[in-house]
Amino acid sequence: MALIVQKYGGTSVGSVERIQAVAQRVYKTVKAGNSLVVVVSAMGKTTDGLVKLANEISPNPNRREMDMLLSTGEQVTIALLTMALQELGQPAISMTGAQVGIVTEAEHSRARILHIETTRLTRHINEGKVVVVAGFQGTSSTGEMEITTLGRGGSDTSAVAIAAALRANFCEIYTDVPGILTTDPRLVAEAQLMDAITCDEMLELASLGAKVLHPRAVEIARNYGVPLVVRSSWTDAPGTWVTSAKPEGRSLINLEIARPVDDVEFDTDQAKVALLRVPDKPGVAARLFGEISRQKLDVDLIIQSIHEGNSNDIAFTVTTPILKRAEAVTAAIAPALRSQSNPKFDEAEVMVEHNIAKVSIGGAGMIGRPGVAAKMFATLAAAGVNIQMISTSEVKVSCVVDAAECDRAVSALRTAFEIEAKSKGELLTPNSCRDAINRVSTSDAINRVSTPHSSPTPPVRGVALDLNQARLAIRQLPDRPGMAAKLFGLLAQHSISVDMIIQSQRCRVIDGVPRRDIAFTVSRIDGESAKKMLTQVAAEFGWSEVVLDSAIAKVSIVGAGMLGQPGVAAKMFEALAQQQINIQMIATSEIKISCVVAQEQGVKALQAIHAAFELAGSEKFVVPV
Repeated sequence: MALIVQKYGGTSVGSVERIQAVAQRVYKTVKAGNSLVVVVSAMGKTTDGLVKLANEISPNPNRREMDMLLSTGEQVTIALLTMALQELGQPAISMTGAQVGIVTEAEHSRARILHIETTRLTRHINEGKVVVVAGFQGTSSTGEMEITTLGRGGSDTSAVAIAAALRANFCEIYTDVPGILTTDPRLVAEAQLMDAITCDEMLELASLGAKVLHPRAVEIARNYGVPLVVRSSWTDAPGTWVTSAKPEGRSLINLEIARPVDDVEFDTDQAKVALLRVPDKPGVAARLFGEISRQKLDVDLIIQSIHEGNSNDIAFTVTTPILKRAEAVTAAIAPALRSQSNPKFDEAEVMVEHNIAKVSIGGAGMIGRPGVAAKMFATLAAAGVNIQMISTSEVKVSCVVDAAECDRAVSALRTAFEIEAKSKGELLTPNSCRDAINRVSTSDAINRVSTPHSSPTPPVRGVALDLNQARLAIRQLPDRPGMAAKLFGLLAQHSISVDMIIQSQRCRVIDGVPRRDIAFTVSRIDGESAKKMLTQVAAEFGWSEVVLDSAIAKVSIVGAGMLGQPGVAAKMFEALAQQQINIQMIATSEIKISCVVAQEQGVKALQAIHAAFELAGSEKFVVPV
């Protein structure tokens, strides 16, 4: 007999008939010998209707009262579903978040779960009852017992948190689609169903607009090893399993706010190649990385900064044994990328930098926590380490630094994030970063590059589109330790989460101070307020101007099988070039490549990339209304 937590979204319980259908599914699961906790959302568009009512009363309703209002939606569903189960002869009881014992931060409208008191829940389960729980809500840990809500996707978060607290055998998420698809079926009808996907891959897709699962739910599943499956509410299809490695033992206290960073990693076997002043037009990245791919050269980080005039900069890192080949390819292609209007002035230039290291922090708890990246930058600044490149993803932030500063950077980050001084099974000694360079055998490294990466799954699992971001660019930021820490620390203080971060490779010396541009993306709703706040401190911090662009889209590919497979980035860039879609920014991690394009080209970009990687299936999926 298994203990199962099931979650049903708003469309699954959107009418009396659908609630009765859910009751039949639950009844069938219990009769098969299982114990069950069922977490439900508000019926259909109930929450939207409640928000509309509030806005008719007040243009800026109080957040506490909004929690009081919105928490009523789930209470309707739990009572009706419990009645439906009782009509089938199945003992059941409905419980609000407060009655279950879901204790949260005292933060209205976006509270995180601290812990779950499972005593009452366990008693009802042992009595043979199905416990029907209101998702999306809890109660604060203060003596006032305030009702709180968890924010968007809160019912997913409630379900997986309860599964973790009860140590359930698995958690089932029932939704509109038959599982996790390679992209949004509303944009590509032939999106293909995946049998399984890793938590890290799902975290990237969940945060990039694949709204099947909320990232916070996946984060909890990853941190606590909760087996998770996404299934259709309308069929008995097996769905998609979300898998994770067996986690180290974690306390269930401070469930969602425990240590956000799991590890600090470093890689000293890297060098940087930058191509400066390339034309800002479609096809440039495709041409460069297409040639790199044809030479079977594998790249690690890729960044393309914001354009300046009619030109752009592209930089990438490679392992040191293939640096000369990568440099030769880049130098050979540079003249072909020269601007035709003024070739002497705009000639593309190749810049190579040896003796660099990539230092990274990783952990599923970083999602939606603007202070984590800021803390990393502040830690490096305090250690006197200057950041040369930045690359971000949902589960990792990487910085390229001078190799001589690697030891200092890693030690400082391990102390700041309370990580044991180990990396890949080795103790971190004062000279370990330098020793790592010396231990890398040239022949071993070449073999690692030239040997095909065998993967049981395709290198790209899914394609995602985010149309809800805006880009901010800060011009002429002083290039010295601490500037990124000040900038992103300020954003963190205002609870503004940052997604992509790109630091330009071109450096200008103005009044004796070297300066670079830095660009980053935020949620579109935060764009104007972020620009206003940063403009107010521009003079104090010594930067020039703040530029906001809200007409952007971010399209991304995700796949754990990308590592060691040359040509993945080139294929993505070529797909965009064939559609005459210009790439405005590029950022990568080990399992994700993201490009910023014009907003009106976002859907076409997603469709082109999905087709290029042959991710379409034979069956068309239609999302129910």
